[in-house]
Amino acid sequence: MLIFEAVTYEAAPREAAAVEEALIPRIAAGDRAAFSRLYEQASEAVFSYALSILRSRQDAEDVMQDAFLKIRSAAHLYVPQGKPLAWILTITRNLCMMKFRQASRIAALPEDPGLEDMGLDRIKNAEDRMTLQAAFTVLPKDSCRIIMLHAVAGLKHREIAELMGMSLTAVLSRYNRGIKRLQKELEARS
Repeated sequence: MLIFEAVTYEAAPREAAAVEEALIPRIAAGDRAAFSRLYEQASEAVFSYALSILRSRQDAEDVMQDAFLKIRSAAHLYVPQGKPLAWILTITRNLCMMKFRQASRIAALPEDPGLEDMGLDRIKNAEDRMTLQAAFTVLPKDSCRIIMLHAVAGLKHREIAELMGMSLTAVLSRYNRGIKRLQKELEARS
């Protein structure tokens, strides 16, 4: 299982989704094929990240759509730094925070949805999907978000720390504690 292999650090974790940086200037120039290709490369990471923050399939899908619209309209502002996925996920995070602010103005935030409504059916690997379902039920939000970003989006711990505004030590600690807690939970269920 991908998530548990990464705990040992002997097996290499899955590489970050290969997002071609050269696509972004092409998108800025109006290239629809480049936009489609970027969507194929980054949509799973964007959805997973939004889902880990919002915990609602519908809201995560809305944010994903808004993120790609924002990427398309702001592509001309992108400064190449070799990390286009980090830029994309920063846009996603900002849109998630806007969603929370909008929801707090209207009413209290909704309760956590049931597992069947989280949209984990978008995760292709059945074992990863089952593990992520367990994560949503037993882990604190930060640990869940870190595991999603590492396991599903394929980000390195250093990139997650930068994205979440945490120290690398805190990210590694929460990741390892979360994985151990998941292992115990899955062992208890079997």
